[in-house]
Amino acid sequence: MAKHRLIVIPPPFQGHMTPMLQLATILHSKGFSITVAHTNFNSPDPTNYPDDFTFLPFYDGLSDSCTLSPKNVIQISKTLNINCVTPVKELLLRIMDENKENQEEKILCVIYDGLMHFVDSVARELNLPTILFRTTCATNFLSYHSLPTLQTNGYLPLQDSSCVCMEMVEGLEPLRYRDLPIFNMGESATDTMVKQAAISLSVKPSLGVIFNTIEFLEASSLQKLRNLYKIGVFPIGPLHMLTPPSSQKQDNSSMTTTTSLMKEDYSCITWLNEQEPGSVLYVSLGSIASWNERELIEVAHGLANSEQRFLWVIRPETIKSIPEEVKSLAREKGRIVKWAPQREVLAHSAVGGFWSHCGWNSTLESVCFGVPMMCQPCFGDQRVNARLASHVWKVGIDCSEMRIGREEVEGAVRRMMVSWEGKEMRERAVLMKDKIRVGVRDQDALNALVHAIIMSTCAPLNIHNS
Repeated sequence: MAKHRLIVIPPPFQGHMTPMLQLATILHSKGFSITVAHTNFNSPDPTNYPDDFTFLPFYDGLSDSCTLSPKNVIQISKTLNINCVTPVKELLLRIMDENKENQEEKILCVIYDGLMHFVDSVARELNLPTILFRTTCATNFLSYHSLPTLQTNGYLPLQDSSCVCMEMVEGLEPLRYRDLPIFNMGESATDTMVKQAAISLSVKPSLGVIFNTIEFLEASSLQKLRNLYKIGVFPIGPLHMLTPPSSQKQDNSSMTTTTSLMKEDYSCITWLNEQEPGSVLYVSLGSIASWNERELIEVAHGLANSEQRFLWVIRPETIKSIPEEVKSLAREKGRIVKWAPQREVLAHSAVGGFWSHCGWNSTLESVCFGVPMMCQPCFGDQRVNARLASHVWKVGIDCSEMRIGREEVEGAVRRMMVSWEGKEMRERAVLMKDKIRVGVRDQDALNALVHAIIMSTCAPLNIHNS
């Protein structure tokens, strides 16, 4: 029987790598062979995946000393779309040549992340079907369609001082102008972002677009996207709920195959086991965003003064060393770790709130485990996600305009953890969790995706000019 191979191509960012590898693991469980083509920079660890996953690196032109920050993500993405064209083409040709010698295997399609939009033209040149994977929410992707028009009409670049920043964006309600992913980026970065969005939106994959979301969460945005595209739209998420358990045993056990690019500290789970139900605030700004030293000290004082227990992720590369003042304040009520197994943390009964940057993966995981959020978006799609959590689903407190001072932090933490408002949010979050679980049992979108991939082999390809 012929094997069906899929090539998946993620960019080297944790928030994009995680859902792509979750998707690959899900499709592997459906019988597909998987090849992960990846950059040398921030490459995944093959030992975390089944033995029959194939990992193939390609040249990316990024320096070994390259570091990620909110300020350079767009530029790195732009660089990848220039540097990686030839390396990826050569890699795909090599795989195709190897498959000619192995008649039992066929490449069904290439699944690529939207940030790596150059892949589509390369795959089409080689007559390979393509599927686009959007790792942001559908609502954020929909907002990209409005950016060129907003720029033409003089709304961009949009600054905090703009008189329209609190107004709703027509056609994107309930998003305000300040919720758009280009807010406060400056003229040069805004222009780059709009151009990149226009290029990305011009790409029309031959088989469809995958979203890591579910109809229950974004029905309106998904319907608008279906009206825009003439190809399949597959909302098959939340992917972390569909990923099969790992067959590889890990210390302290893991709920699923880990996709983390950083070492997870499982000792925090032991600490959580000693805490009262719903008593701990989990604090993490993800893999890129961070606070500076002054802000760390203010946050530490605010957390300590709130008298609430907390588990705080402080990545070591964000600061030369954690100030002793922060460590001292954390000892009595909290615990600091360099990186946490986030899904296990959010699933723990001791966790009653999540102070989050509202990256889409974190937002999805939080609502799926019924944990309300303190929403402090830092850049990009995080503002869209925060708006959904706080004003649409009503399971989050909007902290986007909160000054990072100890009194403000103390008030926000107590509002989340001990106020009546926080209690009501937890109740809504639990109800949302239950509805999501019901929706996940219906795998129509995933089944439709698998069918579309399989059927691509039954029809003659005519994708060069589609």
